[in-house]
Amino acid sequence: MAKIADLLAGGRCYSFEFFPPKTDEAEQVLEQTLRDLEPLQPSYVSITYGAGGSTRERTHELVVHILRNTTITPMAHLTCAAHTTADLRRILERYRDAGVENILCLGGDPPVGLDLPAGELTYATELVALAREVDGFSLGVAAHPEGHPSSINLTGDRDRMADKLRDADFAVTQFFFRPSDYFDFVAALADRGVTKPVVPGIMPISSLSGISRMASMSGSAVPHEVIDRLEPYADDAAAVRKCGVEIATELCRALLDGGAPGLHFYTLNRSTSTREIYANLGLGPVG
Repeated sequence: MAKIADLLAGGRCYSFEFFPPKTDEAEQVLEQTLRDLEPLQPSYVSITYGAGGSTRERTHELVVHILRNTTITPMAHLTCAAHTTADLRRILERYRDAGVENILCLGGDPPVGLDLPAGELTYATELVALAREVDGFSLGVAAHPEGHPSSINLTGDRDRMADKLRDADFAVTQFFFRPSDYFDFVAALADRGVTKPVVPGIMPISSLSGISRMASMSGSAVPHEVIDRLEPYADDAAAVRKCGVEIATELCRALLDGGAPGLHFYTLNRSTSTREIYANLGLGPVG
């Protein structure tokens, strides 16, 4: 195991994100993805946490499985929503006792349509403080280069993000498509005296409908120049995916050339696009 803060201090980190499978078939897909990506020697992988703790056990089991059965360092996501402070403390202690050293602290949203309590903590900063009390973790937080969807204005959003990152060890961004969004964001944090690592999140486009839906959910915008490049292939799924890999590769090169501390790939539990981008960047084998 290794703490992500230490890995980032040692140089660029390349990481992948997965979500807990809900069916046997999905579990088999994820197992194959892990086998495909392990030879690329990612610095770490992160495992998402369902709204309101809906994947609590599956997240824990997958994180511990990766820790004990692969060579990969895992990071568990954890959200405040619909949890008591005592619940969150128990979850953190359970991770610590299992040997898990990395947590991504999130505010989270309660699941829609379920009668669950709002939770005793609201913000990621509160969860970071609780995790510091439990001790033993390297702590990350989420970042939105284009501004959090609930923010009233960008200045206030940057102020809150700077405060959040001061308490954490690093940040991982939501996906975006323009390098300038990332570099403007990092510069704004530096202007506020915060220079901790901010790892850019990369979402390879595999379909026009899928990326539009994901962007709507995350509050990210799909720039017109990206849509313009993809639309000629709208009726050819393979061509859309190929173009999406090209777009992501160009974004990654610009980010690395500009000094980003690494890359975080949203894999959607599949390996092909990520492996191809890796190969395009000269970071690892593909095949």
